[in-house]
Amino acid sequence: MATVDIAATWRRGQQGWPSRFVLVQFPNLPLLVALAGSVLAGIVDGRAGDYAEAISRLGLAVFAYLELTDGVNWFRRVLGAVVLIWLVITLGRALH
Repeated sequence: MATVDIAATWRRGQQGWPSRFVLVQFPNLPLLVALAGSVLAGIVDGRAGDYAEAISRLGLAVFAYLELTDGVNWFRRVLGAVVLIWLVITLGRALH
């Protein structure tokens, strides 16, 4: 039976695909936090759901900032900018 090296699998996933011009990568930690918060927000109600949604948005903001500042190519940096703009717009709509 083969053993799974989680660290090696994680590193390979972070390299992205296609290797010449990365469009897709395995989710990094901030994006995993955003996804977990989003799933939790869909499961729970009330204040707990609100907190889970806030955690999701914060994780997504960190993901977008990291892509904008450290993205491997122009596509990933534009992706970060678009996600940050979307977050600002949705936050503005939620406050009104």
